[in-house]
This record gives sequence, structure tokens and C-alpha cells, in this order.
Amino acid sequence: MIPAPSPHFSLRTAFAIAIPVARRQVIPVPRRRLTMSAAASQSKTVGIRRLNFVSSFTEQLPGDIRSDQETRQVFNAAYSKVSPTNPAVDDLSSVWKKAVEEGHVRVRQGGDPVIKRALIAWSPSCAKLFDLDDGYPADDEKESIVEVLGGFGSLWPGMKPYAMCYGGHQFGTWAGQLGDGRAISLGEFVNKNQERWEIQLKGAGKTPYSRFADGRAVLRSSIREFLCSEAMHHLGVPTTRALSLVGTGAGVVRDMFYTGDPQLEPGAVVARVAPSFLRLGNFQLATYRSDDELLQQTADYAIKNHFPHLMDLPTHTEDGSPGRYAAFVKEVARRNAEMVAKWQAVGFVHGVMNTDNLSILGLTIDYGPYGFLDDYDPNYTPNTTDLPGRRYKYEAQPSITKWNISQFAKSMVKLCGDGHVQEVLNDYESSYQASYNAIMANKLGLAKLSNEQDRILLADFLDNMKQSKADFTNAWRALSQISMESTPAECERWCAQLSLLSNDASSKAWTSWMTRYVARLRQDDGIRSQEQRVQTMNATNPVYILRNYLVQIAIDKAEKGDFSEVQLLYTLLMKPYEEQEGMERFTNKPPEWASRPGVCVNSCSS
Repeated sequence: MIPAPSPHFSLRTAFAIAIPVARRQVIPVPRRRLTMSAAASQSKTVGIRRLNFVSSFTEQLPGDIRSDQETRQVFNAAYSKVSPTNPAVDDLSSVWKKAVEEGHVRVRQGGDPVIKRALIAWSPSCAKLFDLDDGYPADDEKESIVEVLGGFGSLWPGMKPYAMCYGGHQFGTWAGQLGDGRAISLGEFVNKNQERWEIQLKGAGKTPYSRFADGRAVLRSSIREFLCSEAMHHLGVPTTRALSLVGTGAGVVRDMFYTGDPQLEPGAVVARVAPSFLRLGNFQLATYRSDDELLQQTADYAIKNHFPHLMDLPTHTEDGSPGRYAAFVKEVARRNAEMVAKWQAVGFVHGVMNTDNLSILGLTIDYGPYGFLDDYDPNYTPNTTDLPGRRYKYEAQPSITKWNISQFAKSMVKLCGDGHVQEVLNDYESSYQASYNAIMANKLGLAKLSNEQDRILLADFLDNMKQSKADFTNAWRALSQISMESTPAECERWCAQLSLLSNDASSKAWTSWMTRYVARLRQDDGIRSQEQRVQTMNATNPVYILRNYLVQIAIDKAEKGDFSEVQLLYTLLMKPYEEQEGMERFTNKPPEWASRPGVCVNSCSS
């Protein structure tokens, strides 16, 4: 059961405690206690349901001539008009209940097959992008938020919902048309800083691109997406954001590991936020279909709205220098290079790096079977589908991103010429190395990676972590405890503290590395103080990450109607680089149970 709000409940203090909302009925919630200044500022704040949205994508690009949701191939169009469908339409709870009673199927053990319709989680940090000064909506907007962001069919002024049409390579093979199979964009809001922010619902029903799926999402995957979107933002990694998580009150059927064991799970909808959800696959599909007009229209739209600084460049040049389109491709490559360098720095593994899952803005997008490194294992992949070949493993992410960019560059040849493809790839490589080296220098506490010896020092640190099964996050964070005055005995105690001295070989390797590291720190003496070095390291090496087992604990509780752990994780991960009192357990290495499928690795079933 979901607990009723306490007498002092407010969205400010407990946003993640589910608020049951009866359909077409506003449930009163006690008003927040406001100071005089807060009350005054609230009167000036525009409520979220009173915001005016626009839709540049549908206004500037051609759309599907049909407006129904029937699954089909869509040609000569960048999108299809489609509205969210009330989750009750697809609710399988009653059908499933009968099947369970007859012994044909089962409900997930320990979970509630249907969580009541509710606003489960809200991100004040993300909400500020919509000019909500303190990040919280007014209490009387709760019903409207659930209706709109839960996909129940209501819309705010100016919203024109649609689903994108795009294609992509999946696991290296061209898959043809893919599109937004369960994502529906509602529109864009231009805030007071003239930033454009689009809201997209994930799990709001079928679209023409749903293929054989139902367009819905389950609670477990929605919690994972909500938390990781916001966690990555606060880690400093470019990412789409998450505004809200709404429980739909409807049951969704999923076979988690495709083993012929479908189960009823609670449904949910995440409201994702980004300047744009354009992907590499938008351009690829137009090229594969020889739709040159749509290719140019899409490129012109992207440049005008999201790369306006390129508008002054000519479309083509006589001297072979990059024109507008070539410069666009180069910037897409650079942004993705910088993004994946930051993935590597925090140990994030995406799991499904298909070309349709890469953003032209260099944002982390589509949080499916992702994971963070616990023990440092460069071969780790969190996706069960990827296990045979490990195409998308941690250490392969930079090269896979480069391969994806090469496919994007090839799809743009008709606009920018084939002479720029290799140049784009060279630029990607140099951008990645520059970004990666700068971040790793900060993680090591060095002014910069100056030479080959520095790069060997980094490589040996990673190799030592691999051989001794060191925790990736904890080892990096603890490194700031070593200084140029550290003695061999102090270094040995550091290694013992992290349980790195498992055998003689490991002990010798770490002792040797520590000696070299302390000597290297002395070379930077005078460049910056010890205090400055530690500050830089601690601002680059997080204390907390969204460990797989931690989010699973939150999911297990949430499926029983307890959303307190979701709230706790969200709050914790807003400040991942700061040690927070009483939060030591969130730095613990995974318990043994976390090695089971569904925790350390997940499927694409969501």
C-alpha cells in the first residue's frame, strides 16, 4: 500500500513519495509553509501548466500524411503525429489476474503488479529549466502534472505530440526504420534564458514505430532511467534529463529475459527533457532511402535550431575547406567524443550503443540496460544481449562511438562531400584523446599528462586495479589521500584499506606504482598546492555513483509501494562529489546477490 501524505507533506520535502491521484479528481494537499520572501516569489512564478509550448520540429519539417497509430513504414516524413493513449486502454491487470488464477502465468515475486496512479518522483533541478524558480510546482498542479506527464491524454497550451521517424545500425547491422516506438514528444518550451527544452514521454503508448511492442514501459526500467538521467547530469556528463516519473496504475506484461516467462509488472512513464532528441539515425534513414530532400531539411533544421553559430558558413566552399554541413558533422563528432570520454572517466557503460541511440548533441540518451563499473573490468557489459560478443563493453565504447560517427559521416556525404569523412574521424580521435587525457590528469592529480611516461603511469594504475579487482570508484576517490610526502608505509596502508594486496604479485605491483606516483607528484611541486590538487581530484573522482545493486534495492521497494529509496538515491546523487554524513553504505561494494541477472546485467526488456 502507498502511505497517505503526512500532515506536513509537501512536494518540496518529499517529492518522491507517491501521491495517489484519482482520475479527474484533485486531491488537496496541505500548503507548503512559506516565508514572506518565498510567498512573494511564489506569486511571481509561472505554474508549469500555464507554460506555453511550441513545436519547431513539426513546424519546420515534413510529417506523415497519416495520423493513426497503426504500425507501418513511414516515408518522406521526419515524424508522425500521435497522441499519448490512456494507460487504462492497455491495462492487462484483469486479464492477467485470470491467467494467474488458472496457473498459466505468474506475477513477479514480491512485487505489486499494479502501483496506484501517482506522481512517484519529481526533479526540482530539471524543473528549473522550465522557469519554476525553486523547482517545485504549485500543489494544485499535481493533478495536471499526472494527467499530462503520465500520458493520460491531457496537454498543456501549444503542445503538439509526435513520434520521430529514424533508422539505425543495431549491433553493427543496418536495421532499417526504427523510430520512437514508445516515446512521444509533446513540445518545446523556450525559457527566460532563451534555452529550448523539449519534453518527451517514454512509455505513453503505441506509435507507428512500435513494431510488435505495446509502447509501454514498466516501473523498474523507468526508475532506472529517471535516476540515471539525473545522476549523470550531476556527475557532469552530458545527458538527457528526467523531469518526472508517474505510475500509471496499469499493468504491463514483460518477459524480462526472453525466456518464455512473461510476468505482469506495474507500468510507468518518464518525462524526458533535452534541447532535442535528434539522433544519428534520423540522417541515416533519409540517406538509406535516397531521400535527399528530407536529409537536407533535417540537417538545415538541426543547424538552424541547435548549431546556429554555423549558419554564417557557406553550404559549400570552393577551396575544400569545411562548409556548413561538414562543420556540422565535425561538431557532432566532437561532442560525442567528449561525452564518451566522460563516460570512461566515471565508469559508465551504456550497453546499447546503436547508432539510433547516439544524440547529435552529444548527450547520453536512452538509458536501457546500462551499468557502472564496480570492480574494474574493462570487458564489462551490462546488456545480456551483448554478452556473446561484448561489442558494447566498457573499453570498446570510444571505438564504437567512432564507428557510429563514421556511419553518420557517410550518411552526410551528399551534403558535405566524401572528402571530409576521414577528416571527421581524425577530428573525433583527437577530440577524444584531448578530453580523456585532460580528465585523467585531473583524476590522477597531475597538471597534465605530459609525456609517454605519464600515459604509462595511468595505464599501469588501471591494470593494477584490474588485476586486484579494485573498486573503480573507491580507488580513484581514495587516491587523493596520497601526497608527495607519503612514505612507503603510508602507501601500503592505502592499498590495504582498499583490499588491493591479495597476493605477492599484486603487492609488488602496487608498491612499484606508488613509488613512481609519489615521484611524479613531486615533479608538479610548485605548480599548485597540495590543497588545490586534492580539490581538483575530489571534483573529478565521485564518492557516489548509481551502483546497479543500489538502484535494484530502490526498485524492489518501489514495486511494493515504498518509494523512499528512490527519493534517497535522487537526493544523494545530486551531490556525487561531496561526502555526505550517514551515507557511507552507498560506497560499499556490491553484495553477492548483486551478481544475479537483473542486477549486474539487464536485458532490453523494459
